Amino acid sequence: MYVVIFRAVARQLDEEYSRVAAQLRELALSRFGCLEFVAVNEDGQEVALSYWPDLGSIRAWKADADHLLAQQLGRERWYAGYRVQIAEVVRDYAFPVSTGEQP
Repeated sequence: MYVVIFRAVARQLDEEYSRVAAQLRELALSRFGCLEFVAVNEDGQEVALSYWPDLGSIRAWKADADHLLAQQLGRERWYAGYRVQIAEVVRDYAFPVSTGEQP
């Protein structure tokens, strides 16, 4: 399994950003094999973690037309800068949580 770590410094996140981000998250999960997608925004910083079964799925997601457009909008409007890292998950374990909570 692989994790894509996206870190960004936000410029101005507007209503269109929220709509596009939700659509892209759903597309990644439903069409490109993303296993889990978690994002947080705080004090102008964004961190998103997405988990993938293989590198081919990540490449397909990165090359998708909707994702390419969102990347362009991000560079032009929403982000002052960003960094993307891809890492292989070598171990994954969790402590049980209550129903409805995410680990």
